[in-house]
Formats: sequence, structure tokens, C-alpha cells
Amino acid sequence: MKSLLSIKEFSKISGIETTTLRYWDDIGLFSPLHRNPENNYRYYSPSQLIPLNFITVLSDIDVSLKTISDLKGERDPHTFIQLIGRQEKMLNLEMRKLRVSYAIIHARRELTSYGLRLEDADISVMDMEERHFVLSSRNEYEDGETFVDAIANLVKESKELRMNLSFPVGACYDSLESFIKAPRRPEHFFSLDPTGYRRQASGDFLVGFSRGDYGEFGDLPERMAAYAKKNSLQTNGPVYAIYLLDEISHKDPSQYLAQAYIAVSKKKRR
Repeated sequence: MKSLLSIKEFSKISGIETTTLRYWDDIGLFSPLHRNPENNYRYYSPSQLIPLNFITVLSDIDVSLKTISDLKGERDPHTFIQLIGRQEKMLNLEMRKLRVSYAIIHARRELTSYGLRLEDADISVMDMEERHFVLSSRNEYEDGETFVDAIANLVKESKELRMNLSFPVGACYDSLESFIKAPRRPEHFFSLDPTGYRRQASGDFLVGFSRGDYGEFGDLPERMAAYAKKNSLQTNGPVYAIYLLDEISHKDPSQYLAQAYIAVSKKKRR
């Protein structure tokens, strides 16, 4: 008995909580070497740290207690290799989910923080960094259909398109003229998925902001065109419109904040 350890002593040297040791004893997974018949106190041998390590190692790689219990009686290197192979696949899937969740958090925190800093922002030319995104197929509109109808179709097709709509989603217009002509009918949608195969190059962009529900840009398209004309700017490529503040951060649609931007360059003098 002098060489045995009380449950508190064994807990201290093993790093396993006494409640866990009691639970493992109750389910027959790991029991003390001796129990005092008078007071039912548990006593452990230092040599039990070796079989305990078998349990803690497998627990640390998320093997279930039932599987550990099944293996406790009989195991060999071949069954161990098969077991950790299964765990490796499972953990790879979990890590992929965590990486995606982290990327969503990063993208939304970045846009929301940016939106909060731009309460009174006006139209200007900004140097924007490169962005990757996933682009939807071209939107087709029936008579009377607009922005929200296209979003509904996007939700239906998102799995087929492999678009993760948990990332911030924006609208894409073929040109500034298209944005002016039909702001409630974007040609495409895009999600700011950093693993996307599409790329928006870095450079100078004409940028404007507007508040309102999806597709309600007010006179922003016209104001952007007027700014470009006044400052002799050549607009190039598509217009992107992304909501910095949306239903995730605002309950009131009138407080959504959209950012529209298009690449620009100075017009050459003739």
C-alpha cells in the first residue's frame, strides 16, 4: 500500500482530472489497482501510467472511448495503423471545415469593419488589393424579375456552382453603362471566397457607396459616371458591388451599405 497513490496523487502526476478517472473506472475503461473495501477509496500504481498513456494518446486524436475500450483487450500494429488512418481522414475533413469557417470570419470581419469606417464616404479613386472570388453563371431574367429573384435562383444553384454563400456575396455588372441601365439586374453574382478561381487585379478603382436594400443603389451609378467624366477617367471592365453591411450585421435593410467599384485609368490626351 505504501507504493500506491491516492486518486488525487495519481491525478496530479498523470494530469488527468479525478472526475475523469472516476468516470473511466465506472465504465470499466481504466480502473485503480486497488480499492479499499472499508471506504471504497481508489489507489493507483505508478506503473499504471503506461496503460493510461494508451488511453490518453487515442483520446487526444479523438478516438471514441468505446473504440479505445474495444482495443484495450487486444490490438496490434496493423489494427493501429488502420485506426489512425481513419482518424487522419476524419481530422482532415474537420480541419478543412475549420479553414473555411476561419476564411468566412476573416472576410466578414474585414468588410464589416471597413463599412463602419465609411459612414460618410463619398465617391473617390482608391488603390485596391487583388481579390479572388467565385463567379456565378449569367443571370437570366423573366419579365418583372429583378435582384431578389436572381438571388433566389443563385441559392438554388449554389451547390452545383460550388459557391459558398456564407462568404460575402456581391453583384457584378458587365460595365458601368450596364450598372446605370439596370442596377437591379446584375449579369452575375460573386462570392468573396479566397480560394476562387476568378481574380480581380489590384490597381486604381473608382469607388462609391450607397445605403439601402439589395439592388437599391439610388443615383450611385450616375454619380460614378459623372465623377469619371469630370476627372477624365476611363472605366475598364465590370462593376462589382459588394455589401459591406448586410443582413448579417443589420436588421434594418435601409441600413445596408453597398460598395460599388470599377477599374479606371486616366484618359490619354489626343
